[in-house]
Amino acid sequence: MKKHELVSLDEKHKGWASLSVAHIRLPDGKVIAREIEDHGSAVAVLPYDPQRKTVVLVEQFRPAPFLAGGEEQTLEVVAGIIDEGDSVVAARREALEEAGLQLGALEYVATTWTMPGISTERLTLYLAPYTTSDRIAAGGGVAAEDENIRVIEMAIADFLTLMAAGELVDMKTLALAQALQLRHPELLCA
Repeated sequence: MKKHELVSLDEKHKGWASLSVAHIRLPDGKVIAREIEDHGSAVAVLPYDPQRKTVVLVEQFRPAPFLAGGEEQTLEVVAGIIDEGDSVVAARREALEEAGLQLGALEYVATTWTMPGISTERLTLYLAPYTTSDRIAAGGGVAAEDENIRVIEMAIADFLTLMAAGELVDMKTLALAQALQLRHPELLCA
């Protein structure tokens, strides 16, 4: 059986992300052109306190949702690009930068394609328990990156109510909310 073949890859833009046009030969011989966005792999982590039954989320301005839907802020789990090291190192770095949390154990959930129709990004998802003593800094993101992140701690019950009401508009946040609900039902008990 014939396989797909990359004929050419023409980079059209290179910045924080690159945009290329890939020409692919299909098994039947037809050549198609597809746009490909590449900015590397990423990580997302949902910190939760099993004793106090809370989660830590971040709220920030995102240009794409603002442009597409006028959204001023998005409520999300901690996330970022894997610059150096592996996904575990990146998850811990992002938790400290964005939420001021020093995380220990991470519970692997999945590694997924975020937008397989256009992006090469693979996102590794984690759940992570924390305690009040793990909050060692203010968080807020890296000032030089103009992230302007607001750290939000909320009850797990309230977080899952947002999920059930369809109010979590960020896919990684929705996926980790569902993972928390499925993997740790004991956190839902009063």
